[in-house]
Amino acid sequence: MKISKTNPPSLFLKFFRWFCHPKFRDSIEGDLMEFYEERKVKDGKLKADLKFIIDVILLFRPGIIKPAEGYQHLNTYGMYKSYFKIGWRNLVKNKAFSFINISGLALGLTCSVLIALWVQDEYRVNAFHQDLDRIYTITSTEYSGHEITYGGYDTPGLLGEELKRVMPEVEYACNYTNEWRTFNVEDKMMKLPGNFAGADFFKIFSYPLLVGSKEAALKTPESIAISRKMATAFFGSPELAIDKSVRFENYKDLKITAVFEDLGDNVSEKFEYVINWDLFVERNEWVKDWGNSGPITFIKLREHANPEELKPKLQHLIKEYDKDYSDIHRLELSLQPFGEKYLYSNFKEGKVAGGRIEYVQLFSLVAIFTLLIACVNFMNLSTARSLKRAKEIGVRKVNGAIKTALISQFMLEAIMLTCIAVVLALVAVVALLPQFNLLTSKNIQLPLTDGTFWLGMIALTLVTGIISGSYPALLLSSFKPIVVMKQNLKTSSAALFFRKGLVVFQFALSMIFIVGMIVISSQVSFIQNKNLGYQKNNLIYLPLSGTISSNFNTFKQEALKVSGILQISQISQRPLQIENTTGGVVWEGKAPDAEPIFVQAAVGYDFVKTMQATVIAGRDFSEDMADSANYLINEQALRVIGYNDPIGMPLTFWSTKGTIIGVVKDFHFNSLHVPIEPLIIRLKTNRGNAWGVALIRIDPEKMSPALVGLEELHKKLNPEFLFNYQFANEEYASLYQSEQVVKQLSGYFAFLAIFISSLGLLGLVIFTAEQRTKEVGIRKVLGATVSQIATLLSKDFMKLVLASILLSMPVAYYVMDNWLKGFEYRITIQWWIFVLAACGAVIIALLTISFQAIKAALENPVKSLRSE
Repeated sequence: MKISKTNPPSLFLKFFRWFCHPKFRDSIEGDLMEFYEERKVKDGKLKADLKFIIDVILLFRPGIIKPAEGYQHLNTYGMYKSYFKIGWRNLVKNKAFSFINISGLALGLTCSVLIALWVQDEYRVNAFHQDLDRIYTITSTEYSGHEITYGGYDTPGLLGEELKRVMPEVEYACNYTNEWRTFNVEDKMMKLPGNFAGADFFKIFSYPLLVGSKEAALKTPESIAISRKMATAFFGSPELAIDKSVRFENYKDLKITAVFEDLGDNVSEKFEYVINWDLFVERNEWVKDWGNSGPITFIKLREHANPEELKPKLQHLIKEYDKDYSDIHRLELSLQPFGEKYLYSNFKEGKVAGGRIEYVQLFSLVAIFTLLIACVNFMNLSTARSLKRAKEIGVRKVNGAIKTALISQFMLEAIMLTCIAVVLALVAVVALLPQFNLLTSKNIQLPLTDGTFWLGMIALTLVTGIISGSYPALLLSSFKPIVVMKQNLKTSSAALFFRKGLVVFQFALSMIFIVGMIVISSQVSFIQNKNLGYQKNNLIYLPLSGTISSNFNTFKQEALKVSGILQISQISQRPLQIENTTGGVVWEGKAPDAEPIFVQAAVGYDFVKTMQATVIAGRDFSEDMADSANYLINEQALRVIGYNDPIGMPLTFWSTKGTIIGVVKDFHFNSLHVPIEPLIIRLKTNRGNAWGVALIRIDPEKMSPALVGLEELHKKLNPEFLFNYQFANEEYASLYQSEQVVKQLSGYFAFLAIFISSLGLLGLVIFTAEQRTKEVGIRKVLGATVSQIATLLSKDFMKLVLASILLSMPVAYYVMDNWLKGFEYRITIQWWIFVLAACGAVIIALLTISFQAIKAALENPVKSLRSE
């Protein structure tokens, strides 16, 4: 059949001409096209194309096409059946080699699949919301002069409603903040996490409602939407809960206007209730001041609105509302797509700069490199066995086998081994997933019913098989029959250099993993053991609510009578979450244009004693003194203020003139990722609503009776609220959960990498020992000892290991130094870390090399020299 421009080649014909050997193709193309045309009339063009592509891949099922005379050996079905048999026989015949090869590949695939599932899960978080490309989070950058003092999501609490009013691009907007609160229905009581949000919350986000509508869910100030779990716990079902009332914080009855489905694992922030924003404003007067920030603001743009046109309008919006706004002290707003918030939530110099995405990228690279190490290991082991199959290849070539057929055979064998490795890897993934979920705080399931997953696994199998089998296939198929049959087969210097390069690459990656494991472990240990400036052990936080908040002194006096309670105080925010910032602090000698930002906290009496912090000058607040307008400051605040002798010096805070009565040694009140900031500590009276937490120092030897006594006292004084407490050291550990996960995973990856790399090194040792069999025999006949021969075979490989160490160290230092830059307080990468990693790699390599080298040295020289 003649192909012309008016009769262009079909998809099948293009594939057929690319796939088949020219002689085979030319001999049958006419008959094939005639049969193809008949099938096209019957099945249609596309279906005919696809069927014939499958036929060609299987190299023609028997009975469809008869190859021309002389090319019967190219019958696809028979040929590939033969290839499969040969591959399986080789696999069974060389059990030890097959086990090492398959297990190495399976380990690499297991690691890669686990990480791929974790990465996929990370990208799915919050991705279920409809119109996600129209939902944005407002970000804020705070300036003091030309210096950026804050970057994050804190915005004024009135911003949401105002944006809808003044920005035509904004369709819906709401403010948002999350809190744990107590709810009562008759005798049932629960303390649950949830949020206050504007009326547009369910119009912006696609949380599925079981009962109620998104329009009415938060329509009135008394409205509350609750989860299925909360509705079932209080009323038995979502349907029975609608229009019922729940008592909020023993303060107000709220009407249930909607019930939403329990949130799954693809949600970044879990909550059990949503209360209308107006109630939050009612209980927090500070929200009505445009100069105060704290809540988050979400918006949803109109369908064709351009966010880039909205950004300049937002930037200086606060200027129109904040009476204290100035060029010196100002807050500028911007936008971040909500879909990016989960992975990109860190700020640097006031702008979004990374976050969990850094760990996603890190683990993705680890998965790729681990799989590469496994593939390189496969190549080395396959080429190490090449001499065993040299005669087979020579005989087949003498009998007419063409190079492409041999390549096809060896690629098929590689893919067959990869398929076995994939099956083993999936079994391992199923077995390891529960522990992996426990480690990563996930609930990942293997998506066995998801077609996309299986397509991905097929693609992974093919790619891994092709990468792993490509070099061995090209090498084995290139053997010349005459050289093989004369037994003069030698490896070219280029091929040997390539294989040695693969070993260096493997061990270099392994060294990077080992150094990374040591550095990460050292940094996490440094974090866990760092002196925070106060004693976090045996300190608990008890949220203040109800009677114990309005009458804290009574609670304190009664609690100190409980056995094991040493000290009690209170603070406006948890000691590791002190985030309220302020400007407008005045002192003697302050420059007129200076407007530094201070962090501020309100505390009760005995704060320093309870925290076991250190006063380096002056004193703590005292009930015997009139301290309501006096202040404590930390060392960093003293550096900013600049007093040489601060005790007794004036300080005006929020227009209240007072005196500095003490300087507290700097203590960490935030993550070690950020520096200690200037802190002003003021004395808080018990006026107003519930605030902050009680700080309770407990005798470690009387922990149990102290907690029992506290719970009994809490029930007695505050029966409307649950007794919930948290240990300070547990909260501190939760700040570094990601680092803990990285620490543990880095250890597993380092072990996996060095193990698989050792298998690759073993492959090269086996290959070299086989190449030098006669040389070893001659040396033994001439009197060489086992140790001399073992040293001879080992020294070249130790050079490779040392080369990999030298090449990897600068890379390892660069990678880990960049990781450590994410911490304001961090370890210094010491020389001993590299020495320890290098010694570990050398010892492992020596054990691997020595095993095969000694085995080769112990071989009987008669066997190797018999043919001579």
